[in-house]
Amino acid sequence: MIKETARIQNKLGLHARAASSFVTIAQGFSSTITVLKGVTSANGKSIMNMMLLQAGIDSEIEINVEGEDETEAMSALLALVNSKFGEPE
Repeated sequence: MIKETARIQNKLGLHARAASSFVTIAQGFSSTITVLKGVTSANGKSIMNMMLLQAGIDSEIEINVEGEDETEAMSALLALVNSKFGEPE
């Protein structure tokens, strides 16, 4: 299992479009993906779960990935979060 912490940097936080982008990438991997914000846990492959995290700008999330393609999955998800979900400044 790989664990990494990421900071939500886009202005709107983990809103519907950002959560959808995260879930779309997560679903492309066979690994189990869990995202935590504080004590709240979410299935990284479920848009409803991800939206329930209510992760606004400057929130820290922990991404946990476990499975045969965990390294690739983590890299792709961190790249998405660090790119501010492709949103303009």
